[in-house]
Amino acid sequence: MLRLGRREFGPHEQVIMAIVNRTPDSFYDQGATFRDEPALARVEQAVAEGAAIIDVGGVKAGPGDEVTPAEEVRRTVGFVAEVRRRFPDVVISVDTWRAEVGEAVCAAGADLLNDAWGGVDPALAEVAARHRVGLVCTHAGGAQPRTRPHRVTYDDVMADILRVTVGLAERAVALGVPRESVLIDPGHDFGKNTRHSLEATRRLDEMVATGWPVLVSLSNKDFVGETLDRPVKERVVGTLATTAVSAWLGARVYRVHEVAETRQVLDMVATIAGRRPPAVARRGLA
Repeated sequence: MLRLGRREFGPHEQVIMAIVNRTPDSFYDQGATFRDEPALARVEQAVAEGAAIIDVGGVKAGPGDEVTPAEEVRRTVGFVAEVRRRFPDVVISVDTWRAEVGEAVCAAGADLLNDAWGGVDPALAEVAARHRVGLVCTHAGGAQPRTRPHRVTYDDVMADILRVTVGLAERAVALGVPRESVLIDPGHDFGKNTRHSLEATRRLDEMVATGWPVLVSLSNKDFVGETLDRPVKERVVGTLATTAVSAWLGARVYRVHEVAETRQVLDMVATIAGRRPPAVARRGLA
């Protein structure tokens, strides 16, 4: 059972987490949801298309202008409170590595802290425990926030991913984070080159075998772009192919830009796997 906020998700239920960037310089949408009304419209659309989780981010993942903790709070806290008011049953996640931001967004109604930088601030897990909210434990290869990897090497990238993410998850539970609200994430592109991210995808079943629910953040990332030699705006097909593979291997949560397309991919994989009936089955029967 995966329990986040007011929601419970069954053992085979695949869950969509929709990205809503509260930044003026996001790599994919170039600030399209920086202002409140477009961002709230994005939430409404994502929920209508099948997203159960809304992931709010106040800082661009890559290098760029400095964003202080106070500015990150300003970009996220009021928005989280308004989403909580308008959509009481949606799971609200906040993508942050800072404990002080985590404290503020939890007070505003967040259900999940998405720590994409691998526990660089150990106090963030303490915040999650104190507020009894969920936590995403990510492998970032020891990278500092908002840095790009440079000649990173691993003897065995999946062994390192398992060591780090399971360790972070066990620490979170020991601190008091509810076990059913902890997820692990291989951290595609974070502290990794393209070959590392591809291997992490290929061996995703090893993460699933740990018993911790696995979250993947694949959407339009550089490893997809380099694999197919496509710019950011032409990576949707590669992203959806990677999503299908991840679904087949057992990932539970998918952090995405394209909600409707992802929902179709996940439903198709679940039906092929025998976990979901076809929506319509008339062929050969009429």
